[in-house]
Amino acid sequence: MQRWRGLEDIPEGWGRSVVTIGSYDGVHRGHQLIIGKAVARARELGIPAVVVTFEPHPSEVVRPGTHPPLLAPHDRRAELMAGLGVDAVLILPFTKEFSKLAPADFVVKVLVDKLHAQVVVEGPNFRFGHRATGNVATLAELGTTYDYTVEVIDLYERGAAGGGEPFSSTLTRRLVAEGDVAGAMEVLGRPHRVEGVVVRGAQRGRELGFPTANVETLPHTAIPADGVYAGLLQVEGEAMPAAISVGTNPQFDGTARTVEAYAIDRVGLDLYGLHVGVDFVAYLRGQEKFDTLDALLERMAVDVKLARGLIAEAEAEAEANAEEDAG
Repeated sequence: MQRWRGLEDIPEGWGRSVVTIGSYDGVHRGHQLIIGKAVARARELGIPAVVVTFEPHPSEVVRPGTHPPLLAPHDRRAELMAGLGVDAVLILPFTKEFSKLAPADFVVKVLVDKLHAQVVVEGPNFRFGHRATGNVATLAELGTTYDYTVEVIDLYERGAAGGGEPFSSTLTRRLVAEGDVAGAMEVLGRPHRVEGVVVRGAQRGRELGFPTANVETLPHTAIPADGVYAGLLQVEGEAMPAAISVGTNPQFDGTARTVEAYAIDRVGLDLYGLHVGVDFVAYLRGQEKFDTLDALLERMAVDVKLARGLIAEAEAEAEANAEEDAG
């Protein structure tokens, strides 16, 4: 899959394409419907499918200080989109100047002159252009002038998550913030992942017999509520069952909020300096301060046992579902 950072990266002579535009933070199951439809139309027409997205998040430029917690960095989103069959991702630098483009100017500058859109696929609430004055009706009207068609896809998937709310990035962020990582997983169609580089911490976990990877998370990352979770530590393509702690480590009067992952049944790991992912599968308990160090160690052993069992169950369920889908 091609990745372009700015209009100038689009190859000369780029032909017609099917395009969809949006932040697509998280690439949740609603997003997957839209992107999947764009890919399907591209295959029917024999032309590429292109996703257009923005960096930084438009809200940070229009209303500084309102950057929402991010569910996935751009590299992760691109990876997920590639898995859906997208041929190219265009990341447009979102600046104040860019935010002032009228809807028609945006269409000409991006969709017509550069991507030569033949079909544009969007959700019903898509907005674009200065002060978000353009909508899908505007997009379709401009299409009659600039020779492209617009297809609107209802992305309102629902499930048990959030009490049956339509799947959205906003819902997912709320579920993550509440520690409902199982609900977030339903919306996303996979575990919520936090990424970052492993850095040296106080190394208390190593002293206690539970060495953890202390992950320095990326800016604006959506981090689950303080507590202990079962999940996976993703290291260079390997998924390791893990017990994960999020919080300030009150047992030792900590103040900095950290994400630490203990790779279960693994010894001798040296992860310092590596970029890793932490996938959150299940919530185990809240953050606690125990009366004694022995009580903490006993509880940590229980956490690890619970995490090991939950991850094994999740993997078995995923394998069964894959076999059912294949059948």
